[in-house]
Amino acid sequence: MLVLLDTSHDLDDCAKEIGCEVEQLLTPLTRFNLQRPSARFGIDNGAYSGFCKGDFLSLLEREKEKISQCLFVAAPDVIGSARRTLEVFRYWEPLLRDWPIALVAQDGQQDLTILWSLVSAVFIGGSTEFKMSIHAAQIIAAAKMQDKWVHVGRVNTPGRFEYFEKLGADSIDGTGLSRYSWMRESVYKHQRQPELIK
Repeated sequence: MLVLLDTSHDLDDCAKEIGCEVEQLLTPLTRFNLQRPSARFGIDNGAYSGFCKGDFLSLLEREKEKISQCLFVAAPDVIGSARRTLEVFRYWEPLLRDWPIALVAQDGQQDLTILWSLVSAVFIGGSTEFKMSIHAAQIIAAAKMQDKWVHVGRVNTPGRFEYFEKLGADSIDGTGLSRYSWMRESVYKHQRQPELIK
């Protein structure tokens, strides 16, 4: 599973600490430049902290020459509401059509249709309760059956890392993983625990 970090820390150091491949998640909040200009990356929209249309569009403009390296762009979403997110998605989808678009699944998505033909990826967002629910697991399963990229946001603990890895998520992010070595190391230690017990 790929870890995408919104960080200024050296990606090679982060990969050693966490024990798996690490690339960047670009956001309009930090606007970090790509450390590896030819590497894969994802783009988040910053809605969790407060969406700013101008900053988001500016980031897309900055990276437009690297569209072919982009795994997904998270279409703007409304935190906690799948219904409102789908309404916003209908506005943004034509504007993002050149990019691999990710629909951000929010609370209530299980009762609403995902426009699979319009997306390249699904980004599991929403509350912790939704993220850890059978509904999110079923959305991941449906996405994988259609060869869509699956990204999960806010995965900051070893238990969540292992859970979403088992569900087949392609990538994850986490603010804690982006900021703190000790959090990355805790995931690494957890992954190695079975070996250490032998």
